[in-house]
Amino acid sequence: MNNRVLNYIPKDSFIHRLSGTTKLIIFLTFSVLCGLSFDTRVLIVLLLLSLLGFRLSKIKLSEIRLMSTFLVIFITFNFILLFLFNPDYGTEMYGTRTVLFHLVGRYYVTAEQMFYQFNVALKYVIGFPIAILFISTTNPSEFAASLSAIGVPYRVSYSVSLALRYIPDIQKDYHEIAQSQEARGVGLGKDVKLVERVKNAVKILLPLVLTSLQRIDTISNSMQLRSFGKNKKRTWYVKKKLTTADYSVIAFCAILFIVGMIVTNQGGSNIYNPFI
Repeated sequence: MNNRVLNYIPKDSFIHRLSGTTKLIIFLTFSVLCGLSFDTRVLIVLLLLSLLGFRLSKIKLSEIRLMSTFLVIFITFNFILLFLFNPDYGTEMYGTRTVLFHLVGRYYVTAEQMFYQFNVALKYVIGFPIAILFISTTNPSEFAASLSAIGVPYRVSYSVSLALRYIPDIQKDYHEIAQSQEARGVGLGKDVKLVERVKNAVKILLPLVLTSLQRIDTISNSMQLRSFGKNKKRTWYVKKKLTTADYSVIAFCAILFIVGMIVTNQGGSNIYNPFI
């Protein structure tokens, strides 16, 4: 399981027992509010709630270690590149300039720039637990049913479900092909130089693509033989009815979104400026 990147992790938790529709509403609420708001206070509340949800899901950090490592690397590179390309964007956004120290040339480290980049990093950190929480606690078929429940055409819903189901299969195929290559003497272990390891990993892509295309063709033929898409509507075997917990969480999301937008737009701007 530790080698999986994105997949459903079945557990008995409060989050898992929620309907797929409810979890989709949670995901959309956090995503939209996080995207629209640059208010640090709102972002910190969202972060705490996302960590609480992650805690309630009983998903261990070791089960998403690969994605966690990728997140840390991505945020680090993003933080550095934001500063390199525009070290004064924060001062333009907040309207003040508080120099902390000088690096070289035009690169001055300012409190405004660091605060701006902190907020950007905070957005990524918020989005990560929510996205992982949604994917890891929602059965792909249940997710398709939840999309259909909010009005998405069932053909599109089913396509998304197939894509989510296919991710673990691709990872499984990749590891099987990698083991076959290693058995033939193609080095992919840690003892091989990084450049050589990357070259050898690229060699796996062709058989992986061919295997994927073959599976896609098989699935397409199976769906056509079963007349998929003939009717305008369909029923869902794994669709869950909304419970009291679902309604309570949906109501909480609605309140959270309204309050978050009110706090965000105080003063006619979505930016919280502590420098004035």
